[in-house]
Amino acid sequence: MSASDTRLALAILGVGHFGRFHALKAAANPRVRLIGVADADAARAATVAAEVGTAALAPDAAIAAAEAVIIAAPTRFHHGLAMAALAAGRHVFIEKPIAATLDEADALIAAARGRVLQVGHIERFSAAFRAVVSAQAGGRALSWDAVRAAPFRPRSLDVSVVLDLMIHDIDLVLTLAGEEPSGIEAVGAAVASDLPDFAVARLRFAGGRAAVITASRVSLAMERRLRVLGTEGEMSVNFLDRSLAVLRRGGAEPVAAMPGHGIDRATWTDHDSLEAEQAAFVGACLDGAPVVVDGAAGRRALKVALAVEAAIAGGTA
Repeated sequence: MSASDTRLALAILGVGHFGRFHALKAAANPRVRLIGVADADAARAATVAAEVGTAALAPDAAIAAAEAVIIAAPTRFHHGLAMAALAAGRHVFIEKPIAATLDEADALIAAARGRVLQVGHIERFSAAFRAVVSAQAGGRALSWDAVRAAPFRPRSLDVSVVLDLMIHDIDLVLTLAGEEPSGIEAVGAAVASDLPDFAVARLRFAGGRAAVITASRVSLAMERRLRVLGTEGEMSVNFLDRSLAVLRRGGAEPVAAMPGHGIDRATWTDHDSLEAEQAAFVGACLDGAPVVVDGAAGRRALKVALAVEAAIAGGTA
């Protein structure tokens, strides 16, 4: 980057389905200079490069030319690509999960000292999550019930539904709970692929708190909801119709059978979560802004996800 250019020189490593969206957002970001894209499929890299007006490069050339990289390649490549970028002194954004193993995650965290390492848990940047956080004020949450289900699509089949979909809600529950679970039980099965396509996990926390997280990529229909029970009452969230309701003492909408209690309702307007997530990464690189989802957060979610997979396989968690 020249002294007069305050934009971040950025490369995208992996421009499949989701990596292409990263490239489109980066190309439109006035704080970014997209210097190139790379992909194991050279034809794919050339197509996306032409679409966003940049160069198709080999991964090592992209890393050498950039100040920061976004890694959106399949999970098995996260560690190798990120270690190469960090060794070259580059800032790194890695799509979730942070890596395939905890040892790989630990190596990345250690190598990132002094550099930005952000993990792509995009739900943290959604308008929905902000609405949930705003609405849960007061009382103590004791139980979470999260469901994320979608019809089958033949992509991301290199990982189980746990690392594909469930890890989103694992990260959100860990964030809301403010602690890691003390025990995990899970069931799941492969239905349309070689890895589990649905999973139901029960997380136990200290003091008796618990969470049940259900994920399926072989569902009849889309479903996305969250239910939180606590000392103040209940929060019910429907992410598909962008609505939530909280039953609690002093709520605005009286409940006849519960004197003194009422329902507070809220909605939200969705924004571009990927744009917000990428902007946060750019801000961390250029301005030194705090990293919202750092390597440690990515590792926590991965640790629980791997424990869920082990429980499904009959291991101990």
